[in-house]
Amino acid sequence: MVALFLLAAATASAFGAVDGTVTNQSSKKAQTGATVTLYKLGGAGMEAVESVKSDAAGKFIINQEAAGPHLIQTAFDGVVYNFMLPPGKPRTGLSLDVWNASKQAGGAKIKQHMILIEPLGTELQVRESYFYENSGPTTWNDPQGGTLRFFVPQETRGNVEVQATAPQGMPIRRPADKASQPGVLKVDFPIKPGESRIDVNYKLPFTSPGTFTGKLLQAAEQTMVAVPRGVEVKPEGAEVVGKEPRTQATVMKVTANSYKLELTGSGELQPAAAAAAEGGGGGGGEENGPSISQIDAKIYDRKIWVIGLTMGVLVLGFVLMYRAEPVKGKKG
Repeated sequence: MVALFLLAAATASAFGAVDGTVTNQSSKKAQTGATVTLYKLGGAGMEAVESVKSDAAGKFIINQEAAGPHLIQTAFDGVVYNFMLPPGKPRTGLSLDVWNASKQAGGAKIKQHMILIEPLGTELQVRESYFYENSGPTTWNDPQGGTLRFFVPQETRGNVEVQATAPQGMPIRRPADKASQPGVLKVDFPIKPGESRIDVNYKLPFTSPGTFTGKLLQAAEQTMVAVPRGVEVKPEGAEVVGKEPRTQATVMKVTANSYKLELTGSGELQPAAAAAAEGGGGGGGEENGPSISQIDAKIYDRKIWVIGLTMGVLVLGFVLMYRAEPVKGKKG
């Protein structure tokens, strides 16, 4: 059987085919019966070329040309795993990984939950980022219950936009579906072993001074909120930890499952250069207040907190990563 596969692979390779092995990383064994699909990537998007099943030894062969950028999707246990094939990279002897799926979270948890709130005239722009870490041997997949459940105020204007990013993947749009509880939405997105991210954006009508009320439905190791400079905030269920030095955003740590922010003024996060030009930006010196890393390094072993700006339709969002070590027991 092995000799036959090697002969077929050698013959197929001469004609530019794609072959390899599917391994189940939950069982550490070759995975039979996984569906392997080759997609061609181009201006028209993804075009399916051919699908095959992995054999008893986890082997697969797709007898198709694969010049140019291609993508392989491996479907197993209700979850799809992506593997990029950039131009010039080998198409033979590929190693594709899959995991068993479970409706239980297992080793998956929300490491960081970050919220940016921007009062913009008559609107309140809310952007939330959930950073997951799955250190377990299974993929968390719960299509019915959702792997993310979040609260949105009744006054939410327009559609709630969700983008989800798998480990080493690209952001993709996901729907936000209604859950059984009022004001609660859920997202069906498999949380694979590694680091994943889900971003949520929505708007509310707003008049300054006004309030924003949030609720936390899933536990996170840390939930932080930021409002731009020029906006005064009085928090309940959260405490101010300092100013982000580059943007002068006020940063708060949420300390309760429900929190309320009294907001006065308007503003949006700006690049450091623009803030400095207006006389409000700084380089993180003491006169501008301690950096977030200086505040949190005394409490947490690992921090992720950098606010990043993206211009255009999305305007801005949170991006990784700053990692701070604890003051005591610091490793060299």
